[in-house]
Amino acid sequence: MAFPRAVLFDLLTALLDSWTLWDAAAGSEEAGRAWRAEYLKLTYSCGAYVSYEQLVRDAARSTAIAASAPDYLEAHWSELTPWSGAQEVLDALQGRCKLGVVTNCSQRLGLLAAARLHTRWDVVVTAEEAGFYKPDPRPYEMALIRLGVQAADTVFVAGSAFDLVGTAKVGLRTYWHNHVGLTRPEGAPPPAVESATLEGLIPWIEMLGRSA
Repeated sequence: MAFPRAVLFDLLTALLDSWTLWDAAAGSEEAGRAWRAEYLKLTYSCGAYVSYEQLVRDAARSTAIAASAPDYLEAHWSELTPWSGAQEVLDALQGRCKLGVVTNCSQRLGLLAAARLHTRWDVVVTAEEAGFYKPDPRPYEMALIRLGVQAADTVFVAGSAFDLVGTAKVGLRTYWHNHVGLTRPEGAPPPAVESATLEGLIPWIEMLGRSA
């Protein structure tokens, strides 16, 4: 492929450090990880969109997290911090291709999170807007349609391990920014690149252009 016409990003794990906020809301890393794991299980099992905020609260109850934790999470949502190098990568790509987000949350929270990065997004697709949670193909496909590009001309930057399932279904070459050392789900295909940082993203994309 030539230099991709578009680069799509998972938002809450590939570009933003949402883990630290969940841990702070839960009171510890151990509690935060257990709460989030339960939330992810609910998300990926429901498929069709159910209120993100409700799933977060249901997961808190299931893991005996304080009832105030989801309120804390929402109250501090606009303080989500970009991972090191995230803004620099977006700055380097701006103007060279279209940029978009495909994220598993509500429209309100998705737009708030996307605004934490100083980027002119060409599209922001949330699970609420698509009507389905990733890894269902429809959120990715909605972003491609809105951008007017084909999967073959696009790459995806994943943060969640489950994105590997969805991007494979759509045919998106995937760079997995596995910053926190997640385990690839059983049956999920490997990404084109797996890295704990975003440093290799631009060189990989440029290599794709040279090898076309």
